[in-house]
Amino acid sequence: MKKGEESPEQTDTQIVEADALSLWNDDANAKNELLSYIEAVADEASADFIPVENRIAVFDLDGTLACETDPVYFDHCILKYRVLDDPKYKDKASDFEIAVANDIVQWIDTDVSPDDLMQRHGKAVASAFSGLTPEEFVDYCAEYAKTEAPGYNNMTRAEAFYKPMLQVIDLLENNDFTVYIVSGTDRFIVRGLVKASPLDLPAAQIIGSDDSLVATDQGDTDGFEYVFDDDDQLVMGGDFLVKNLDMNKVTVIQQEIGVQPVLAFGNSGSDFSMAQYALNDNEYKAMAFMLCCDDTTRENGNPEKAEKMLNNCKENGYVAISMKNDWKTIYGDDVARK
Repeated sequence: MKKGEESPEQTDTQIVEADALSLWNDDANAKNELLSYIEAVADEASADFIPVENRIAVFDLDGTLACETDPVYFDHCILKYRVLDDPKYKDKASDFEIAVANDIVQWIDTDVSPDDLMQRHGKAVASAFSGLTPEEFVDYCAEYAKTEAPGYNNMTRAEAFYKPMLQVIDLLENNDFTVYIVSGTDRFIVRGLVKASPLDLPAAQIIGSDDSLVATDQGDTDGFEYVFDDDDQLVMGGDFLVKNLDMNKVTVIQQEIGVQPVLAFGNSGSDFSMAQYALNDNEYKAMAFMLCCDDTTRENGNPEKAEKMLNNCKENGYVAISMKNDWKTIYGDDVARK
């Protein structure tokens, strides 16, 4: 549900309005597949009816709900800023953090990412934001998200959410689905980005990569032996715990949601395990949708990657979403690539 909008009155079965996905082209297969699905599973008289408590939809973030690379991932951009540009932190940055940030600069300049950058980046994020409370970390990310999207006119990073996909979330929530973001990005970075964005989603429904959390006076004492006291605050502990990609998305869904999803939305191979988890041996009718980054005019498309994803969809039974052919707009008509 977009911020500032009132939730419609909920009923056990809610008819899908004709303009529910008005930013999608009428002949878009993915649109019609999703509308038909919701009509079936929200109808108590249907053989495909799904009880409300089992209407769980999981979404990847980067490239699925929001701009994936401008010029690289949001969480890589924010680390680069923190380490190399933030006047309050750059002189405190460790040699390791600076090396990782410079690798990101090299990635931006050459379009080639080091093979081990994802894990090293996760460790650098954990250490660079160590000591902040979770609220301070979220607010830091939300403020950074308000900066201009470098590759676009008339858009901030926080506004770089795909408007047709926001309509999908509205449609699902209006039909009693619970929506979760399950991202490879640090969960607090995602919370900050979402906080500044048009998407209104509770923190409890945002899952991502994780860093350690400790009490301010805990030191090296194990949490099993330490008691949180009146003088303590919870702060980022500085240790990177897990990168939430591939199979890790499946395990964290079970750990944190505890219900097998019936809908999964992604855009890359790192989302395939999550999609298969939704589809495999599901008691209820389930579907998986994958975005194809095939729009090179309105978005930073990659035709070769998009074609590979389209073939994967055909092979695995996923429904392909063409950003180029299925959507009337991506970010709004007043936004344009530079």
